[in-house]
Amino acid sequence: MTDYPPGFFDRADTGDDARFYGPPRLVQHIDDEAIAAVGAYYDEVGVTGDVLDLMSSWVSHLRTRPRHLTVLGMNAAELEANPMADARVVRDLNADPALPFGDAAFDTAICTVSVDYLVAPVGVCAEVARVLRPGGTFALTFSNRCFPTKAVRGWLAADDEGRAAIVASYLRDAGGFDEPVAQRRPSRGDPVIAVHAVRR
Repeated sequence: MTDYPPGFFDRADTGDDARFYGPPRLVQHIDDEAIAAVGAYYDEVGVTGDVLDLMSSWVSHLRTRPRHLTVLGMNAAELEANPMADARVVRDLNADPALPFGDAAFDTAICTVSVDYLVAPVGVCAEVARVLRPGGTFALTFSNRCFPTKAVRGWLAADDEGRAAIVASYLRDAGGFDEPVAQRRPSRGDPVIAVHAVRR
């Protein structure tokens, strides 16, 4: 297990996340070039079948509609506005990292520009491993943009390469995944870093 330094998962704003994310934000959190790069990556790793979009919003950044898309996030209005969603679940993973789904319920899971906000990311990744079918992929993408008061301090202190290593460590520590693969994706706008791992 990774030995995260003291204070790594602390945040400047320790207030209730439900209050912070309560007002709907129907905006894009990365620019158009980065959005295109994220969509291309999800196509490349194969986001198909029964898909879980963690920490989701009004867009899932998928180019192709999967067979069934479940979106889980903090804001009901944002999730309701997601045109690809088949099922919507409002849940604060910082309050409870447990996922309200049965074992082996999904073929693929994604998390887009949100992993930096998790205060118990290893627990969340372990839950993703539980709900993924063997051979299923967990793909995470992120950039250098965030709400800095809600991102954990260890994330804010790292550069892009360091953040890729952080996400890979979450997946290793969670167990149940093959060795994570991290890469910088081509983007003429905001940087896009991607990490994915396959469920054993």
